[in-house]
Amino acid sequence: MTNVTNIKEATSEQALSQHLIEVRRNLHIEPELSNEEYKTTAKIREWLTEANIRILDVPLATGLIAEIGSGQDPIVAIRCDIDALPIKEQTNLPFASQIDGKMHACGHDFHTAAILGAAYLLKARESELTGTVRVLFQPAEETGHGATSVLASGGLDNVSAIFGLHNNPDLPVGTFGTRTGALTAGVDRFEIMIRGIGAHAAYPENGVDSIVTAAQIILSLQTIASRITSATEPVIVSVTRINGGNTWNVLPEVVELEGTVRTYNEEIRRLIPEKINQIIKGTAAAAGAEAELHWYPGPPATVNDGAWADFTKEIATLADYKVLDLSPQMGGEDFSFYLQQIPGAFVNIGTNSAYGLHHPQFDVDEEALLPTSRYFALLAESALKKLS
Repeated sequence: MTNVTNIKEATSEQALSQHLIEVRRNLHIEPELSNEEYKTTAKIREWLTEANIRILDVPLATGLIAEIGSGQDPIVAIRCDIDALPIKEQTNLPFASQIDGKMHACGHDFHTAAILGAAYLLKARESELTGTVRVLFQPAEETGHGATSVLASGGLDNVSAIFGLHNNPDLPVGTFGTRTGALTAGVDRFEIMIRGIGAHAAYPENGVDSIVTAAQIILSLQTIASRITSATEPVIVSVTRINGGNTWNVLPEVVELEGTVRTYNEEIRRLIPEKINQIIKGTAAAAGAEAELHWYPGPPATVNDGAWADFTKEIATLADYKVLDLSPQMGGEDFSFYLQQIPGAFVNIGTNSAYGLHHPQFDVDEEALLPTSRYFALLAESALKKLS
């Protein structure tokens, strides 16, 4: 286990940087999956308490919300996510995960350490703050619904603006990016059950071939993006799992399909399940089979407020970042639920990794940690002044 020095001993910028690296590595060694972040929450609580940062009493099983400032309006929030992924780490780092099959392969350990650092810096300037900053350590982002539990807790009541981050391994350290409008996509999952009539493979005429029907459905689903929705509205429909049959000479009765839909436009997103249902039922009926759709909605698109997105870029320029206007990304992010209720912006911070997110060899450049903390402290303080 990586030891973490007491924050009170971090009396210089170099010491603070080292403290945040220790925090990140301590979290990295002991990752916890969504809704299981009990030890992670206890560690964060301990580190905040050492810095005399007050913690709100909100009904969250894991994760927590801290508060810095006067306790009065205006209130802004900064958010990180704290959960890990069910991935077996292959980095061979001295602080690699000690929990088999679990890994911080999305950089949430980096996010947590960076926002903790911002909390420390804001605490040092608490008397200068023109309002209140709520510091959110959110659980269960990887489920796509951790944010909804935070909203239901009341911990973000009366917040006027909210900001969040994700590390971007494709960008060099010192680079910042965001955009007005949709930054990440709406993410939905579907399952399709196709039921035919099983038969001997030598006598397909005695059955209804669920595999051929499934193949026709998979191809037909691609017309949603190419023929049913406008070419100017990005849509992805991906079938990612096919399960049917268990031997070579039998036509199976049932084939299961699973996949994902990615969209930016909420109106189109609401339309997709109906279109999938029409396609699968029509295709199946033509073959004499039956098809049933199970739809699992995930987080909507992360849609940044234009004014706040521009503001985050202005502050990034002041913080000496190279600022980029990013293209929309097809990944998902449950920060989107906050932005449906609270204006704000989600941003990317360059962390320069040779491997992408969710890769078993993913890592971040820790040189990005302290600058990210400084940025979010400056952003929160500046947003309070703007709202005041």
